[in-house]
Amino acid sequence: MIGAIIARKAVSGSFEALNQHDLAKFMSSWHDGGVFIYPGDISASGTFNGKSAVEDWFKNFFDQFPRIKFDIHDICVRNIFAIGGTNVVAVHWNLQLTNRSGRVGQNSGVTVISINAGKVTIVRDFIFDLGENFKLNWGAA
Repeated sequence: MIGAIIARKAVSGSFEALNQHDLAKFMSSWHDGGVFIYPGDISASGTFNGKSAVEDWFKNFFDQFPRIKFDIHDICVRNIFAIGGTNVVAVHWNLQLTNRSGRVGQNSGVTVISINAGKVTIVRDFIFDLGENFKLNWGAA
């Protein structure tokens, strides 16, 4: 149970760092070899290998979206008893954002986070609406 509490607190802090555009805090929990996978068929989509590439992706995300507000609905932890900082966490969220052109958008999704020895190793985003709304938010439609 202690593992679930620690994981939930860490993940909530990471999403709050995103809401605050606090890149240093957000990236502090990433492993040097961390991987981020973002869905879709826009220029921001793909697999980003290494902490530097992930950090560049999130810099772009913050530039594209001056206003970001993640509302977390559920945080599910694979191993509630894990105390060594190794676990898998799934986060169900809603997102409200404003892009740099002033367009207000929203989306929902699930982020699956693999953590090893207290550091994020792989993050996979699953976004519910990858259609026109998603593309308009990114200015790709």
